[in-house]
Amino acid sequence: METATMDDDCPEQPCNSTPAAPPLPSPKDTASSPPSPPTIVDGAPPTLPTTVDGAPPTLPTAIDGAPPTSPNQMEGGTGLEETMKELSKDYSLSLGMEFESEEDAYEFYNDHARITGFGIRRCYCTNSKKDGIMINRKFVCSKEGEREKDNRSLVVEQPQRETRTKCKAFMYITFNRQKSKWFVKTFEENHNHILHDPKTSFLLRSQRRIREAQALNIELAVDSGLSVKASHDLISAQSGGRENVGFTLNNHKSYLRARRQRSLQYGEAGALLGYFQTRAAENPYFFYDVQLDIEEKITNIFWADHEMIIDYGLFGDAVSFDTTFQTNKECRPLAIFTGFNHFRMTAIFGAALLYDETSESFEWLFKSFLRAMGGKKPVSIFTDQDAAMAKAISIVMPDVTHGLCTFHLNQNALKHLGHLFKDDSDFGKELNTCIFGYEDEQELEEGWETLIKKYNLQDNMWMKKTWDIRKKWAHVYMNWSFTTGMRSTQLSESLNAKIKKFVKFDHDIVQFFTHFDRLVMEKRDNEIDSIFDSREKLPKQKLKKSPMLIQVAQFYTPPLFDLFHDEVDLSLSCLDRMSVMEIPESYILHRWRLDAKACASKDSKVSVEEDDPKLAKAARYRNLCPKMVKLCARSCELKAAYEFVATGVEDMCAKVDKMLLEVGDSMDEGNEQLEVIDPRFRGVNGLKKKAGVNKRKGKRLKPWYEKNGKRKKVTATPTGLYQDVPMPYVPEMINCESNLSSQTSFHPQTFEVTGDEAFLQDDYFFELISAPQQSRRN
Repeated sequence: METATMDDDCPEQPCNSTPAAPPLPSPKDTASSPPSPPTIVDGAPPTLPTTVDGAPPTLPTAIDGAPPTSPNQMEGGTGLEETMKELSKDYSLSLGMEFESEEDAYEFYNDHARITGFGIRRCYCTNSKKDGIMINRKFVCSKEGEREKDNRSLVVEQPQRETRTKCKAFMYITFNRQKSKWFVKTFEENHNHILHDPKTSFLLRSQRRIREAQALNIELAVDSGLSVKASHDLISAQSGGRENVGFTLNNHKSYLRARRQRSLQYGEAGALLGYFQTRAAENPYFFYDVQLDIEEKITNIFWADHEMIIDYGLFGDAVSFDTTFQTNKECRPLAIFTGFNHFRMTAIFGAALLYDETSESFEWLFKSFLRAMGGKKPVSIFTDQDAAMAKAISIVMPDVTHGLCTFHLNQNALKHLGHLFKDDSDFGKELNTCIFGYEDEQELEEGWETLIKKYNLQDNMWMKKTWDIRKKWAHVYMNWSFTTGMRSTQLSESLNAKIKKFVKFDHDIVQFFTHFDRLVMEKRDNEIDSIFDSREKLPKQKLKKSPMLIQVAQFYTPPLFDLFHDEVDLSLSCLDRMSVMEIPESYILHRWRLDAKACASKDSKVSVEEDDPKLAKAARYRNLCPKMVKLCARSCELKAAYEFVATGVEDMCAKVDKMLLEVGDSMDEGNEQLEVIDPRFRGVNGLKKKAGVNKRKGKRLKPWYEKNGKRKKVTATPTGLYQDVPMPYVPEMINCESNLSSQTSFHPQTFEVTGDEAFLQDDYFFELISAPQQSRRN
């Protein structure tokens, strides 16, 4: 007894009583084929082609750009037509052909279909009732049957064009238990539709398939930031043309869409957990933290990897903190802690995705940041004039010097006192003199008083509030704290501009982390390039025989050496009189040394254990990769070398697998760790969504000081229309003029918001950040 399992709505085809032909060699190596219809010569089964190294026969190409002749139109001849007809015999169908598996039979029939010019699909199979194995299979033309009737009530004005023609072409195979092989039992070659040209046969659905190696290239391309079109063009060029790729651009897009759906199959919270646990498995010192609301939804996310923590331990004395927008689909602000490394380049210390910019969110973020860094606080931190940030810093880090960005201070001055910047006024220069120019507190007070009197600003509220927080922006006060020369959040602003080139507002949570990691790696690559240049190139030294310059050139990084050289030039005569030839090494700050990461500061509270087995595994991987890449590149130049390396790699893989089985594969232990759910994610109901945000445009919510950037003109609502005002065309208002009385014309009245009314909104900010701070000397 047998049980029939239907793969489609195709009716079962009765068996043909034609006697079976002698079995043929297996055609599993026939992957590609020339365009020609299947024919049977003298009723004898054809002999399968054999080529060198098992390669498929080469397809003939058209001559002089002329399209190849359709196989059905060939009537004999010489040259190209005769060659194509001869090669087509190798892929013709015959009764009794045998195959090693059902998949081999499908591949052969698919190659036959590509040569002939039609697509195929699996129709139905028959399973044995004894053991349940498949014993029969039917392959049909893709145009077999007809489209099912759409019973939905929806009326489609332009339905898709019909593709089915009730074609009867098929191939029916059956399984021989004694030989454990499949045989062609019956087939039909005649079609009732026009066959495709060989030039377009690669577009048939059955001919399109993304192989595993191609899928890997697709994923690498998109993770590297290439667009879908660019990556598909690259794969096409590598394959020798789009006809040799094996899939189309739409298949490429569909694969990436399916990949994104798979990555989010457990929701955004599950994808976030998977990313964090994968990073933690790669490096046990990867730190992450999440904050949940009362609904058990994730609101704020913070993370810092191993190198970020090390960089903060060495260079975290001065930190710039800022937020940016339009980096993810949920319009969450991205907050980044940055600073200067020993090359005065941007170093990222940590990042966070916040739900909002409230003081509570910033307070949680600063606490998580300090916990990740072992409790070490920075000496100084610079932010913009955001009230919520200032409040959180005063609560979490009250003893840290909080500096305000001087760039934002000038921008706010332009917003509130814009009339003083007109007509070649010197107000901007004099204001910056108060910010940067004074070294003595008494001089600052006198200069500020002069500025107030000169421009008659005694009653200006913004100037009064700014003076009250002068310890956060004046050089005379900030000079007492170590800032690494930082006086603004320009470091963060430049990084924010760079981020927009890597992440987009339509990225989901998985895409965001993938491309943000690219940004982090680029910054680290730039640092490696600077380290190489510092050892490869000699420093620029004017006084080549100066013992002091020769000494510091061995310790300082090039940017710091240039700054030191300038100071030496200014104080050269003084140094000569004091007979100072060298600087004691204790005066050379470790953070600016070439070997800063090897000479960690002794008072650093951030420590990472380097002798970790997983870190050692990563080091071995970095050591082997360049060697294997070099070996592959050289062995591909010669066929004999390639075959030798390929055989050797297979032997090595087998031996390595055997060794891992004997000692226990450490990868299994890592996978087991990934299955353990973080307690912080237990009961999580997903990421909290922001209501009322236009996700399509990715616009952010602007703070009050940006909304009030310009003095606005407020127009009263008119009760009528003045005759001289042109009306816009609105279909619903075509006849509205007839309803307006000419005696009720109204002239719109305008008035400007006064300065005091606009400054009232600053009170909350100034009250939060006007508290005195403990200052310290470098």
